Amino acid sequence: MKILVVDDEVKLADALGELLRRNKFIVDVVYDGEDGYFYAKNGDYDVVLLDVMMPQVDGFEVAKRLRQNKCNVPILMLTAKDEVSSRVKGLDCGADDYLTKPFATEELLARIRALTRRQSELVYDELSFADITLNTSNYTLSCGQKLVSLGAKEYEIIRFLLSNPTQVISKDVIISKIWGLDSDITENNVEAYMSFLRKKLFYIGSKVTISTKRLLGYYLEKED
Repeated sequence: MKILVVDDEVKLADALGELLRRNKFIVDVVYDGEDGYFYAKNGDYDVVLLDVMMPQVDGFEVAKRLRQNKCNVPILMLTAKDEVSSRVKGLDCGADDYLTKPFATEELLARIRALTRRQSELVYDELSFADITLNTSNYTLSCGQKLVSLGAKEYEIIRFLLSNPTQVISKDVIISKIWGLDSDITENNVEAYMSFLRKKLFYIGSKVTISTKRLLGYYLEKED
């Protein structure tokens, strides 16, 4: 699970990052709102921990921009303010939850679990991109009238790509998302599954391809 910490208090942000890493999370830490917005919009995060009071671009503005740009990553706002008006403003800007500093480690971890659990419960019967449709009920991928069945890992990978169709996703992220951080899966295994999926896309006659951005990762692209 990957978490972004955004807080201008460097020592606190770093300490929070270390705490989360000790609890087996993958963590990125940034120290201002502009970087927070950029990372959250372009990264593949399961949760964003977002401080409210930051100079120049505060947490309210970051949350608002993310929602305006259709970024649905769960946001947990962190603040020293305990006023109801501040919490209401944060939620109205797009935050999913609110936690007042100082907070107990156990409560922070519980709220992160709750947010990720809530996100995983958003189930869709179909995911589509260009001319392909993934049926999440019967593990089939179709293009027009032609369809093909997918194996479990093939399904999980193509679903991940379809959920982030134009985003470049690294092999490390794919391994952590699909197999878990403690698995023995290598980058060669990821390449093999991408080859399987490309063959199935070709089989159903799709113009969608799984493209590679050298040294960065994979993304979906529609051929002209």
